[in-house]
Amino acid sequence: MNMQAKIQRTPAEQGLMDAFDALVSELPGDSAVTARRDRLMADFGDKGLPSRRIEAWHYTDLRTLLRAVPDHLPGETADEIDPVLAGSHVLPLIGGRYVEPREIEGLKVASFRDALSGGTATESLAPLREDDVIGRLNGAFVMDGYTLTLAAGSAPEKIMELQSVQNGGQAHGRFRLEAEAGSRATFLERHAGGEASGLTSSVSEIDLAEGVELVWIIVQERGLEDTHLAQLRAKLAADAKLTVYVINMGGKLVRQEVDVMVEGEGAHFDLRSINLLAGQSHTDLTLTLGHVVPNTTSEEIVRNVVLDRARGAFQGQIRVAREAQKTDAQMSCNSLLLSDDGEFDAKPELEIFADDVVCAHGATVDDLDPVHLFYLAARGVPEKIARALLIKGFVEELLDELDDEALSDALRERVENWLDAHV
Repeated sequence: MNMQAKIQRTPAEQGLMDAFDALVSELPGDSAVTARRDRLMADFGDKGLPSRRIEAWHYTDLRTLLRAVPDHLPGETADEIDPVLAGSHVLPLIGGRYVEPREIEGLKVASFRDALSGGTATESLAPLREDDVIGRLNGAFVMDGYTLTLAAGSAPEKIMELQSVQNGGQAHGRFRLEAEAGSRATFLERHAGGEASGLTSSVSEIDLAEGVELVWIIVQERGLEDTHLAQLRAKLAADAKLTVYVINMGGKLVRQEVDVMVEGEGAHFDLRSINLLAGQSHTDLTLTLGHVVPNTTSEEIVRNVVLDRARGAFQGQIRVAREAQKTDAQMSCNSLLLSDDGEFDAKPELEIFADDVVCAHGATVDDLDPVHLFYLAARGVPEKIARALLIKGFVEELLDELDDEALSDALRERVENWLDAHV
């Protein structure tokens, strides 16, 4: 007699299934979107949360680490917060819900909820891969967000800050940007939390047309008890330039994925990441970068500071297709491990099928250089101050690359505040 084994779900897996059942009637979308959501949750029910047996999740065993999830409630009252840089255009997503913004010249803004109801977002809800649990959960639960179109040739002077603010409960939002040919802009995607325990997922989709120059900065400041699962998907056409900053300064369990396809000749991609880890937090930055045409370039630099019993991971995979001759791709990951109880795992990868390329990767894990500490001590600098200066210099070097000095200073202030509070 054949008997099908009963699926043993973890409390978190069952909690997510129950939350979907309770909420499904309230989720926006036409019949195609509803059917897609049902399939996504059915797949989740079959696969569950990924464990370390799945290679892409080897360092973040979500099935073990995510022990429970909060009810799918809007959480405590959350309000729009002051932008990182005063004077920025703010597009808030409060508790996962769209707030009508002021008109911004050169930028067309609409609610992602409208795209769901209008059927134009169905295909985007699909996960990227079989192991894409973030895309699967966000696609099933997403209720709202922003759909943005940057007009051809436009160059807004102010920064557009996309705020995702949540205090407890669950929130699942999405940002979609289509940057038309020749446009230029800077967007700051900011995630902030409160004291209550929360679960958030966020997917950002960026499509750069020919000749676009875009800076996209992610500032993650979730609460100390929050779980934050996020994904950035980007495609670059010919001669497009995308610079992505990822700055992690919060959250208890964080997974930030960056998935980039360089699809046009002459395109360039930069990633700069600062990961500040303390307490018993777990932060995972995972990059998948595809060069699929000739004559493209990229550079990725990741800097990590690990304190207390925190744990971090960086997985970076660069894939160079057979057709992608003359690719130049460079990747480095450098970590300061400042605690005997902390841990950081780095896994850079190159998968190259072309034979005329310049590609390299490297990773280091170390404590502060005693020679540098001695140099400062010999000049009368107390050890605590000397250590703080060296750590700040280690991470803030990446912020100096920003062309906008005011924005660079504002981000540097936030990083220094975190370091002053923890180092």
